[in-house]
Amino acid sequence: MNKLIVVTGGTKGIGRGIIEAFVQHGFDVVTCARSEDQLASLKTAVSKMAPKAVVHTFKADLSKRAEVDAFLQFVKKTGRPVDVLVNNTGVFIPGQVHTEEEGALETMIDTNLYSAYHLSRGIIPEMKEAGKGHIFNICSIASIVAYANGGSYAISKFAMYGMSKVLREEMKPFGIRVSSVLPGATFTASWEKADIPEERFIPIEDVATMVWAAYSLSPRSVVEDILIRPQLGDI
Repeated sequence: MNKLIVVTGGTKGIGRGIIEAFVQHGFDVVTCARSEDQLASLKTAVSKMAPKAVVHTFKADLSKRAEVDAFLQFVKKTGRPVDVLVNNTGVFIPGQVHTEEEGALETMIDTNLYSAYHLSRGIIPEMKEAGKGHIFNICSIASIVAYANGGSYAISKFAMYGMSKVLREEMKPFGIRVSSVLPGATFTASWEKADIPEERFIPIEDVATMVWAAYSLSPRSVVEDILIRPQLGDI
């Protein structure tokens, strides 16, 4: 039986890139997104890329706790052990702490942090029982560098990086690896309208390749942080 990877927000961007990398190495997938159409499109694309891969999809908005719980139950109903969890779901609302729209902090904390927190708590017990597993938390360069227009996004990503560090320490005795992924500006939908050449961005495939490489190490090693920046520096 194929190993199983769970990726939140898997229909586009880094999440989709990671799914494509892992199915090409024999993994099955469970993923979620807010759009049924995009989930169907992903399933079709993966079936062409890796015909033997099984893709389970679930429509969910992980900014809502009830839908995080529903997705977790969906994962459990597959009856499969989770080998890899990728907490990728995120939202970016640009702004500054003192002027950004009311509710921006709550929206980004709910989406970027709490979804990963609750999903990890739900999946870790079975990983502990199996004595193995790998959790990747998709953080950001904004997890370690404050930007003037980062506002509550940076706050949420600093917090997620902190959670990832705590999990790393907690999971050491149980054979579960935890890696924080901190990409700089990556060519995703968030940047589509920016008047910046594509060549200035990190390709999605590069982030996915590094995640696969970190997973591929022996159980005796862990890549704690994957920090990737555009060659010419941050944008």
